[in-house]
Amino acid sequence: MKWCSTTTERKRLLICLAVFGIVLLCPLRSYAYAGPGAGFAVLSSFWTIFVAFLYSVYAFFAWPFRQLFRMFRRRKAYGKALVKRAVILGFDGMDPELTDRFIAEGKLPNLAKLREQGTFRKLRTTYPAISPVAWSTFMTGVNPGKHNIYDFLARDLSNYLPFLSSAEIKGPKRSLKIGKYTIPLGGAVVKGMRRGIPFWHWLGDAGIFCSVIRVPVTFPPEKFPGVLLSGMCVPDLKGSQGTFCLCTTRQSGDKFREGGVRVPIERNGSGYRSYVPGPEDPLGRSAELRVGFEIRTNGTANQAQLTVDSEKFTLKVGEYSEWIPVKFKSAMGLGAHGICRFYLKELSPEVEVYVTPVNIDPSQPDLPISHPVTYSIYLAKLFGPYATLGLAEDTWALNEKVLDDDAFLAQCYANHDDREQMLFDALEKTQQGLCACVFDTTDRVQHMFWRYLEEDHPAARDVPRN
Repeated sequence: MKWCSTTTERKRLLICLAVFGIVLLCPLRSYAYAGPGAGFAVLSSFWTIFVAFLYSVYAFFAWPFRQLFRMFRRRKAYGKALVKRAVILGFDGMDPELTDRFIAEGKLPNLAKLREQGTFRKLRTTYPAISPVAWSTFMTGVNPGKHNIYDFLARDLSNYLPFLSSAEIKGPKRSLKIGKYTIPLGGAVVKGMRRGIPFWHWLGDAGIFCSVIRVPVTFPPEKFPGVLLSGMCVPDLKGSQGTFCLCTTRQSGDKFREGGVRVPIERNGSGYRSYVPGPEDPLGRSAELRVGFEIRTNGTANQAQLTVDSEKFTLKVGEYSEWIPVKFKSAMGLGAHGICRFYLKELSPEVEVYVTPVNIDPSQPDLPISHPVTYSIYLAKLFGPYATLGLAEDTWALNEKVLDDDAFLAQCYANHDDREQMLFDALEKTQQGLCACVFDTTDRVQHMFWRYLEEDHPAARDVPRN
């Protein structure tokens, strides 16, 4: 039998190929931006799955050849190595003087053992001494003048407006106007602003495999011979560095000074309804996308039922929900996938619910947050949903007194536990090479609880001390 033996069959084949080519060249995407964050580009779920499928097919057929090539390179790289594996644990914002003090007080027994068995030295920091600058120097070995990161924010010299210093996302160059819709043609360009070459690139080029987890200023993820999950500076689904939401029945015209929005809760029969605000509509209709939810009490004073997209969850006062998937839908099949957690603050006499910033869903990321793209998916399938936002611990909500100390700490420790799981998995999978993982809890806790170290701190007056 011959393929395309008739003119009709050839025409059908050409039409199918043309349609397939259009899908590949012009995939459906949506875009949104919220300054001064990195912005946000949303890929359609079809494109994400299609790219992952192509990568899987390629990896399957290329695996024998790549393994053979790596075997020769690794044999050469590890031939004269004194150790087969190096492990780097980073703790953001960890103060050496406090560490020395707490070791002396017996509060850090594990670090005390490490000091006894090895070396304890202070590291000289960068100028300015802030996280994105210091970690950029850590990974590249050069000063800020060479890696181009001087702060969290930089300024546009044409208008002096601030923007995120580590990443830039530009929208599509072309669009198609159809009635009230503006359809983007082509994809957004995600560009990292940090210069210099991270040391794991050099190791990878030498045949040494590296697992890099949540090191700051690694967004967007760069290609290298290893795996990487981006950390600090990954935006939320709104394109900001973390916009929380307080849904409440209380009437208030006050706006939060930073980092959050207030959304009204309305009574709906015997229950309540509200919504989670998301990114802007990608079709240019000057409106944000929203995901609605309902809350119903079940006769108990401290428990309620939450319904999101027909899925039901149990909320308890003073406890976080599990990570809940939310999909923001637009017309023409466009949309964005996210995850968030709900925290029921109270049920009576008013109803208040705190919603975390909507994180990029690691199981179907609409923006690249790992290398390869399948690494974040692998971790999500292995451990379940996890925080992907660079600044995942919501310091702004604590500043605004939307969260109290206990709720903030519970959020910090939950993210810390997820990071531990990822680290131990990387250690298990990387028997030879480098494992590097950064924990953020030290930084967030020190920022928010330093007030308790000073007796006369104005933010800690009238607070009982243990």
